[in-house]
Amino acid sequence: MNLRPPAALLAFALATCIAAAAAQEHSLPDIGSSAANVLSPAKQAEYGAMVLAQLRHEGYVLDDPLLDAWLNDAGQRLAAASNKPQQPFTFFLLRERQINAFATLGGYVAVNAGLVLAADREDEVAGVLAHEISHVTQQHVLRGAEKAQRESLPILLATLGAIVAAQKAGGTSSGDATSAALMTGFGLMQQRQIDYTRDNEAEADRIGIRLLANAGYDPEAMADFFQTLQGVVRMNQGDERAAVPGYLQTHPLTLARISEARERAVKLEAGMASLPALASTNNPLLPPGLQLASAPHGRVTRRTDGDFPWARERLRVLSAATPAQAVREYQQMRAKQPLDDARRYGLAVALQLAGQDAAALQELTPLAQSHPANLWVQVAMGQAEAHIGKTADADRRFETLLARMPGHRALALAYANLLGERNTPAAGQRAVAVLRPLLGNAAGNDLPFQQAYARACEIAGDPARAGEAWAEAAYLSGRPEQALVQLNNLKKRTDLDYYARARIDARIAAITPTVLELRRQGVRDDDVNGQWAPALHGG
Repeated sequence: MNLRPPAALLAFALATCIAAAAAQEHSLPDIGSSAANVLSPAKQAEYGAMVLAQLRHEGYVLDDPLLDAWLNDAGQRLAAASNKPQQPFTFFLLRERQINAFATLGGYVAVNAGLVLAADREDEVAGVLAHEISHVTQQHVLRGAEKAQRESLPILLATLGAIVAAQKAGGTSSGDATSAALMTGFGLMQQRQIDYTRDNEAEADRIGIRLLANAGYDPEAMADFFQTLQGVVRMNQGDERAAVPGYLQTHPLTLARISEARERAVKLEAGMASLPALASTNNPLLPPGLQLASAPHGRVTRRTDGDFPWARERLRVLSAATPAQAVREYQQMRAKQPLDDARRYGLAVALQLAGQDAAALQELTPLAQSHPANLWVQVAMGQAEAHIGKTADADRRFETLLARMPGHRALALAYANLLGERNTPAAGQRAVAVLRPLLGNAAGNDLPFQQAYARACEIAGDPARAGEAWAEAAYLSGRPEQALVQLNNLKKRTDLDYYARARIDARIAAITPTVLELRRQGVRDDDVNGQWAPALHGG
């Protein structure tokens, strides 16, 4: 796909994201703000979805059902405890190992793999999520869109288009090409960004810390992660290209900010700890898992990290340049000290991806005995068993898990993908049955589901359903023109019933405006060469 200019629509949405931190000199009340009039909630969601699709097309997004479930659980827990629980949020991971995160229109929040790897516990990741959620709920992102529209959107479009082009060419966020783009594009806006950022960041810190507490996380975790970032900067001193993590480029960090975050959290904890009448863990007014018993160092005791260690190690593997590199990382760790269980799991996943399933099974077998209810380990065990020929054992494991957790997205997708590898009609039919409980409104925005469902229908002998799902997968992958081509070709089939034809027509009508908007922004798919044009005429 040839983008001219590079990822222009992505640049628009990222421009609003960067402007979000730069758009407001003071914390403005909602009353009288014109921000909500710039873009309707539906339009904001549309732009957010376009950002995600374009990021996928550029290869930045890491789609993994197990990791998606972990991040979404943490994010939605925080969102539900915010002052605007009706605001929809979509949380997703980027495979970059640079420490970074951002929020954009429509409540779309991205977290880099490097940020999770730098965190010591889930509460610290939650601190970043709470901060980004607060940027959305306080309309910093939306006000940034307003400012960009009024003053500087063309400059930011051109600038961020150049940045994306530099990254595609192998540059980095602090590389020469990007630095030149920033100098030519931002110019006089740099000082204004610094000035405007302070109020927004302070407000997002303040509200985010309270949000952490409301959701049952440690409110001091935000300050803890700030200190982690400060340590990264110290370690990288002398290396100008690595001196400042990407997160700090848009979220400036000072000693005063760390101190203020710590002081605010301590005061909040002191107030919570002084409420003995509410300290019961079964109190319906408290978030699940919250305990208000004071710890020796004065902090309020909360939930354990749960799945975080397993998620972090899986992310370490999937964000590595190659599976072989991930294996080497774990071998280096093991040379220094024995691996804990989560890291043994990570090593096993790396070995699986490197094609060494027998070795992976050796690492997983004792883990499965120690953690019989751990889904991360059980799924990996089933996959390894299937790949070394123990198909019956793998099927038995997955069927038992599904009976215990019917409709579990990550589990169903893992099993369906394994069945799809067998390439038999019977396996395809079973995969369709496994995936059927996931069908619904959310499935329309679920790329891993559409890919697995397309494959399952294909080998099960249902080419029409497979074609619809493959088209949805193309659309969600940032290839809407390709999706239109596939749907128009699908319409030519003579075996379609009335309902299938109506579904296809509806999707063509829904996707066509997106393609036209992308073309208006200068983004086109040259691989398609106008083959989607008949959709405009109902052909």
